[in-house]
Amino acid sequence: MLYKVNMKTEILSIYDPQALALAIDILAGGGVVAFPTDTVYGVGAVALDDLAVAQLYEVKGRSLEKAIPVLVGDFEQLSLVAAGVNRMSEKLARRFWPGPLTLVVPKLPSLPEAISALPTVGVRIPNFEPTRELLRLTGPLAVTSANISGQASPSTAHEVEVQLGGRIPLILDGGLTPGGIPSTVVDCSGAEPKLLREGPISFELVLIALNME
Repeated sequence: MLYKVNMKTEILSIYDPQALALAIDILAGGGVVAFPTDTVYGVGAVALDDLAVAQLYEVKGRSLEKAIPVLVGDFEQLSLVAAGVNRMSEKLARRFWPGPLTLVVPKLPSLPEAISALPTVGVRIPNFEPTRELLRLTGPLAVTSANISGQASPSTAHEVEVQLGGRIPLILDGGLTPGGIPSTVVDCSGAEPKLLREGPISFELVLIALNME
């Protein structure tokens, strides 16, 4: 599905099985869909589809230099995007997933360069069951906040429509998202954890979790 401006944007409940089926069809066809997470609303595309991921930059007006994180439905899907998981990242994943913590890990070479020009990729499992079900059915999705780049991250389907209406075919409405800020991002690709973005989970809690045996 090629990106075009002024397309019809539908808003359907994420709890509606038919809406979920439509979202899967759009994503499988190379399109993008917006949906709620446990932080803010995101807009996503199939992570292994180069052209679909490239659309995310067009839809948002996002700089190509910015990497796009990947959401997975369960821990087992991590192997589809990560080239190995060290003890540090596994420990944090087991402690905080599903939840608002993005872990930066070495990426598989098969991932599109549009996701990240670096040898790493940010991954997390959202703590919102309807979205996890979508991810289990689609596989890993490249997901970024459902806003025009530089504007406020949306917490409702209506706020997504205000910014991205006419740019995407479907918004899955899950009501007000429980978190108002994007996830905490921690780089686990080196010997020590590195905080890249502070979010709902403090870096202090991350360090405490790593020191727990």
